[in-house]
Amino acid sequence: MLTLDDFDFSLPPELIAQHPTPERSASRLLHMAGDAQHDRQFAELPQLVEPGDLLVFNDTKVIRARLLGQKESGGRIEVMIERIVDRDRAVAQIRASKSPKSGSRIVLENAIVLTVTGRTGEQSEFFALELVGDGDLFELVEQYGHLPLPPYITHAAGPEDETRYQTLFARHAGAVAAPTAGLHFDHATLAQLGERGAELAWLTLHVGAGTFQPVRVNNLAEHHMHTERFEIPQATVDAIARTRARGGRVIAVGTTSLRALEAAAQNGKQGGELQAGAAETDIFITPGYRFRVVDRLITNFHLPKSTLLMLVSAFAGTDIIRAAYRHAIAERYRFFSYGDAMLLEKLDENSHENANNAI
Repeated sequence: MLTLDDFDFSLPPELIAQHPTPERSASRLLHMAGDAQHDRQFAELPQLVEPGDLLVFNDTKVIRARLLGQKESGGRIEVMIERIVDRDRAVAQIRASKSPKSGSRIVLENAIVLTVTGRTGEQSEFFALELVGDGDLFELVEQYGHLPLPPYITHAAGPEDETRYQTLFARHAGAVAAPTAGLHFDHATLAQLGERGAELAWLTLHVGAGTFQPVRVNNLAEHHMHTERFEIPQATVDAIARTRARGGRVIAVGTTSLRALEAAAQNGKQGGELQAGAAETDIFITPGYRFRVVDRLITNFHLPKSTLLMLVSAFAGTDIIRAAYRHAIAERYRFFSYGDAMLLEKLDENSHENANNAI
């Protein structure tokens, strides 16, 4: 049985990247090729991609989801929008000395008045909010809100973050956290991939605030993921089919792209056939999962005891991830959202490694 402690490791605090590198592709890239570890620069990625391979990117855009305000009683609150449901309603986390009561009002940024209509779903840390008066809630949030940097980044969002905490290809607004593997790609790298003969494709998964929520149970079988919305165009499904037909590899840029692709295949009607369209997923990938779509993964380094660390352990193998993280710490790689990246190969299905292995 897998437990939370199986995915713990000790990270020196100074390795948590607080700012991006001067240039997007100036970050480092640790390529794990089986047991071999190769220290590279991210700008070298096109050399590691073969003609006919396909890279799948998440083109979500981070919204200005962090808002400050007060309750009717005057108590200060911080609101993190999880999802804007429509022009009048949203779901959010609220930090306050005392949680607001159902039916009470809150005022955010001295401009947005909302009614707290209650808690929502099984995930009781989320509140349902409804706009009071006229207006479009999405437009108001974008006008008055702040960029929601992750909790381990200690500075308030500034001009640098407004640019660098979005990917170059961010198109569809709705995420409250960036798909961070995509942050490394600049125009030159994308152009070189095309020159190399690789194909590029896109999907959208709106990353939720739940991505930073800790796992609160030691028995992982009892953990339930937060739901996230995604959409996969038919053009991307067709690109994956072409890649398979020519013997190329599907490379997911980030765990969000991987989760969307695997969830869509899991929802497929014919034994894992990938389906286009929009859906929601709470897929929780742990060691022992059989991957249906993705062959290689580009990803950043993840937090101890996080669901993303469990995902990459499932993908590459717990022994390989354990070795990768030991190496990265010893070689002073930079961790988390503004940190360095890894290129991982899918664990050989004939490997003897199984779900009982631990980090």
